[in-house]
Amino acid sequence: MNDFIFQNPVKLIFGKESISKLPKELSAFGDRILVVYGGGSIKRNGLYDELMELLNKENKKVFELGGVEPNPRLSTAIKGAEMCKENNIDFILAVGGGSVLDCTKLIATAAKYDGDPWDFVSKKASPSDAIPFGTILTMAATGSEMNAGSVITNEETEEKIGWGSPFSFPKFSILDPTYTLSLPRDQTVYGIVDMMSHIFEQYFHNATNTPLLDELCEGALRAIMAAGEELVDDLQNYDLRETILLSGTWGLNGFLGMGNAGGDWGSHEIEHAISAVYDIPHAGGLAILFPNWMRHTMKLNPSRFARMATNVFGVDPEGKSVEVIAEEGINELRSFWSKIGAPETLGDFDIDESKIDVMVAKASANGPVGRFGKLSKEEVQSILEASL
Repeated sequence: MNDFIFQNPVKLIFGKESISKLPKELSAFGDRILVVYGGGSIKRNGLYDELMELLNKENKKVFELGGVEPNPRLSTAIKGAEMCKENNIDFILAVGGGSVLDCTKLIATAAKYDGDPWDFVSKKASPSDAIPFGTILTMAATGSEMNAGSVITNEETEEKIGWGSPFSFPKFSILDPTYTLSLPRDQTVYGIVDMMSHIFEQYFHNATNTPLLDELCEGALRAIMAAGEELVDDLQNYDLRETILLSGTWGLNGFLGMGNAGGDWGSHEIEHAISAVYDIPHAGGLAILFPNWMRHTMKLNPSRFARMATNVFGVDPEGKSVEVIAEEGINELRSFWSKIGAPETLGDFDIDESKIDVMVAKASANGPVGRFGKLSKEEVQSILEASL
C-alpha cells in the first residue's frame, strides 16, 4: 500500500425529505443564492417548485442559471461566474446530476478569479478561493457530490479535461432517492456504468498489499450489479434507487483510492477525447471502451483481472489458466452492460474511423495514458479501433 493523506470535508445528507435540512445548512451563509441546474428535469419532477418555495420562505434572493449541458461547457461556467460577480452571490446551489455539479465547481472558483477559468482546467493556475456551494443530487452516477473533481469541455478547442482543487469540495450534499425516481432507463443505465467504471479505475492499480480496498471495490461492484439489474426494469423502486444512489457516491468519494495512488483513469482520458469531439454521453463511451481497455491491458497483470472475474462476476476458476479466467471475467462485464442496455460499439453513436487520429492526439496530449496501463499513442489507437 502506498502512503497517503486523506481528507473529505463534504457533509452528506441522505434520505427521504432531506431537503428539509436545507434551511439549516444555508443559515451559515448569506442570502443571495445562485441556483444552477440543467435542461429542466427539475421543473418536470416538481423539485424546482419545492426548492423555490423553500428558498422564498427563507427570504433568500434567488438568481438562476439553467441549461447546463450533459458535457458541461466552459462558456456556461464563464456565464455563471460573471453572474456571481455581477450579483454579489453569497452561495451557489447546484441542483441536478454530475454535469451540473461539475459546472458549479468551476463557477464557484472562477467567480473569485480575474483570469480565464480555463486556466484552472488546463493546470496553468490553481484556485485560491471559491464561493461556497452545496448540491441537491438528482442522478446517481459521477460521485461529484462528495469529491472535488470536475470535468469541463472547451467547445472552441474540442478539449474535455478533468481538474480539481481543495476549493471545489461542496459544503454539503443532499441526496434524496425520491428525486431519482423520474430518471428514464437510459440515464439510469448510464449512471450504473459510470459508477462501476469509477470503481474499476481504482481497482486496477500498481500498489501492493491492498486487501481491504480490493474487498471494498469488489463488494461495491456486486451490490451495484445486483440492484442495477433489477432497477432497469423497475424504475420506480425506491429501495433499489436508494442502493444505487449511495453506490454512486461511494464509487468516487476517495475512500476506494486510499493507498493505491488513485488508480488508472486511462479509459476516462480516452473517453474524454471521444466526447470532446462527438459530444456523446460520457458513460456511453465508457461502456464501449472499458472492456476493450481490459482486453488490451490484461497481459500486464492477468492475476488482477482473474481476481475480478472470480470475486465480482463469479467465474469458476476450476481447471482454467489465469488468462482464461481473466478473459471470461471481461466477457461477463461486457455481457452485463449489454444486458442492461448499454452501448457496445462507437458505431452505436455513428462514430467511424475518420477522426481516430484526432482522438488519439487529444487522449495522448500529456504523454502515456493511465497509470496502470501507461498506454502509448499506438495502444490508444488500437483500443479505439477495437471499439468501432
